[in-house]
Amino acid sequence: MTGSAGDERKPSGPPPALLTGAVAEALRAADGSAGGVYLCSGTPGLLRLAVLTGLPGPLFRPWWRVNVDRPFPVAEVHRTGVPVVLANATEVMRRYPQFAAGLPFQFGSVYVPVTAGGRSFGVLTVLGRAVADATEALADRERLTVVADGLGAALLRLGAEGRAVTWDDEPLCVRPPAAGPAPGRVGRFCWDPATGVVTVDEHARSLLGLPGGEFAGTLDALVGAVDATDALRLPGLFHRTARGRPPPLPVRLRTAEGGLRLLELWQATDAERPAVAPGASPAAPRPVAGVLLDPGPGALADGAADLLPEGVFCLDRMGFVVYANPRAGQLLGVPSDLMVGRSLWDSVPWLNQPTCEEHLRGVLLAPEPAHFHVRRPAASDRPSDGRPYEGDWLRVSLYPGADLVTCTAVPANRVPEDAAPEPADTDAPAPDVAASTAPFYRPIVLAIALTEAVTARQVSAVVMQELLPAFGGRMLAIYLLQERHLYLAWESGFPRGFLAPFEGVGLEARLPGVETLTTGRPLFFDSMQQLAAAYPGIDLDAEEGARAFLPLIASGRPVGSCILGFDRSRSFGSEERTVLTALAGLIAHAMEKAQRYDTEAALARGLQQALLPRRLSQHPRVETAGRYLPGTEGMDVGGDWYDVVEAGDGLALVIGDVQGHGVQAAATMGQLRSAVRAFALSDRPPQEVMGGTNRLLIDLDPGQFASCCYVRLDPATGLARAARAGHLPPLLRHPDGRTDVVELPGGVVLGVDPRAHYPVTELRLEPGAILALYTDGLVERPGHDIDEGITALRRALAEAGGPAKDSPVRDDGPAQASAAGAGAAAAGTDGAPGRSLGAVADGLTALARQSADRPDDIALLLATRRDGSKDHPGRG
Repeated sequence: MTGSAGDERKPSGPPPALLTGAVAEALRAADGSAGGVYLCSGTPGLLRLAVLTGLPGPLFRPWWRVNVDRPFPVAEVHRTGVPVVLANATEVMRRYPQFAAGLPFQFGSVYVPVTAGGRSFGVLTVLGRAVADATEALADRERLTVVADGLGAALLRLGAEGRAVTWDDEPLCVRPPAAGPAPGRVGRFCWDPATGVVTVDEHARSLLGLPGGEFAGTLDALVGAVDATDALRLPGLFHRTARGRPPPLPVRLRTAEGGLRLLELWQATDAERPAVAPGASPAAPRPVAGVLLDPGPGALADGAADLLPEGVFCLDRMGFVVYANPRAGQLLGVPSDLMVGRSLWDSVPWLNQPTCEEHLRGVLLAPEPAHFHVRRPAASDRPSDGRPYEGDWLRVSLYPGADLVTCTAVPANRVPEDAAPEPADTDAPAPDVAASTAPFYRPIVLAIALTEAVTARQVSAVVMQELLPAFGGRMLAIYLLQERHLYLAWESGFPRGFLAPFEGVGLEARLPGVETLTTGRPLFFDSMQQLAAAYPGIDLDAEEGARAFLPLIASGRPVGSCILGFDRSRSFGSEERTVLTALAGLIAHAMEKAQRYDTEAALARGLQQALLPRRLSQHPRVETAGRYLPGTEGMDVGGDWYDVVEAGDGLALVIGDVQGHGVQAAATMGQLRSAVRAFALSDRPPQEVMGGTNRLLIDLDPGQFASCCYVRLDPATGLARAARAGHLPPLLRHPDGRTDVVELPGGVVLGVDPRAHYPVTELRLEPGAILALYTDGLVERPGHDIDEGITALRRALAEAGGPAKDSPVRDDGPAQASAAGAGAAAAGTDGAPGRSLGAVADGLTALARQSADRPDDIALLLATRRDGSKDHPGRG
């Protein structure tokens, strides 16, 4: 729990007042206790927390950055544009187990996208109490959507003006303005730099010791009410806050009479600030709002807590100590007056332990008391007043309230079973919070993430996303063992070409990446000099930094080795070494599973390629083009197929999709393709082809079903007779550019009902027209209706041969086109006459082909008729 004093440099992103105002409005709209906004950063694929309200920022540092491909609610909402409502911890665990492992507490949350003009800027989120049913939070979602849309519109305007709309700084951690009247120990005020007027409420007057009715209403008068030392810096704090650089919260100051007060400043929201002076520039300093807090003993029963035999201290929701009795200071080893006004982790650094952090996060997120034991460091073993020794351990209890967490500490006479690890040396620098929380929950998160990774690439990506940030690393290399040689499977962060000389090294080489595997012992080097001394002559990739070499051994069998790189020299504590070694075992088992998977997937891909047609049947008056793209998730193979078969004096155009993925789906696809080809070659009517194939699949009983569309085309007349079994409707682009969805009254999917009937529909394919058959992978997009994807594909097909004449496809379709529609646009269709059908097919699948995360297979089959004078068949 390292606290940061921060600096006063202005954030490089959007105006802080815009963001903090939106979050404050969101909290009021959803009655939440905490909230924040994530924005896109300058790093592609990375969201950064820009504002956090109602929670201590340092305590939640592991969630400051989120990769957009992580299985977290914020990432999913940003990817899909669909709000997410999580009613309680059970719902979080069901939908996002990795997220639940890091924050396993009973709280509810709502996430809505911040979008405008077809652009996604980030995600707005509010956290509050857990509820039994998500329907209870639907109204909150709608209200948050209104707030998010307003923020998105404001960011869109900023972007149009050439101003920054991304965020690359640490988050602004602020306290939202209270909606109700101030309690007796809190006063509020506001200063307008345009007019110089200061307004204060009665509580602020009392806390500053101002006589009633005699306040001049100026900044000088306000400054005159505080101690002379503090008066020198107070005007500067106000002016910097007005320009968007509020000080770290809170500021400790003394009144003229010597009373301790805590001061918080922020740029005023529209609801807090007075009317803007006429003609004021938007870039002018903004009004400043603030609160004064009396943290003295009066906050707790007029000092009664000072007399208690147990240690008592209180934290606000930002993690700052607002009260501590003398006994708390004695037990924690810090004078109580030095604790007040500082964050807990700044004032009592030895509490910077994973167990303490976890329990404090819990009481801030869920209103349930927490109790734990913690061992005191040597410096506080014996109280300074000479009282008898009371033992090493303290029992700490946390009691959450609406605005404060009341904490008690009492000596514990024995080492409990649930004790936290012994704290580190207090003379050592406080570790980064992400690193300090790593031993507590990172193994759980990494284990859950690795169970979902099936390929070596996915395993490596999980390690990159979960392991490196937890321990402050930046570089990663994973080598896998093949025939007694190590080959690079993944690397990130190392200088280009540095790892090339180590590719394929044998197990006899004296290199740390080899010896960690052959000996089974991890190797840790605190500096590059230490590494060079242990391995003279080894090429070093940097002059400064630390390295960890971990053996990947699964069930006693060597799998490979893992290298972690750090930018700066650092030491590896015993606990860190133990955790990293254990995590290496998890990685090894995941990699071993991935290698087996890759072998099976290679066989499946070979089977699938063998089953897909090597060439399409041709006809002098028909041009066809087919494209197939396997999914990039799961087994990488599926049951989509297409075919063109000679059927008497015509051609049969076929497309189908077997449910599921993997070897079984590919095998079933091969059987269905063979059956359809056999029926087509005998020129059976479309309804008989569908009916016969349906009965065959039911007889085979593979436990799968399939969709299919079968079109028998007469090349001479253009007459087409089509039947559909649960498949998506074809598209027809007319020669003049009009593009229609061909509504075919089809039957149920194949393999379900042996008595299913498949009606036949007739249509005509004119010369120059294009008939498109496709599978759902081309038009489905998570969070969007499939009709939107079909509309986008229809638009793309209409544009593929040039500008459409009187085309019904309008330009006001869905804001976010499917992979198909966007792919056609990206392909740069130029409308040139005579453009090949293969080029059209490439255009329709261009964006999908470039995507690294296709969840489903894609199959596409295009057919067009030539006029009789063009006797040059072809296929794309």
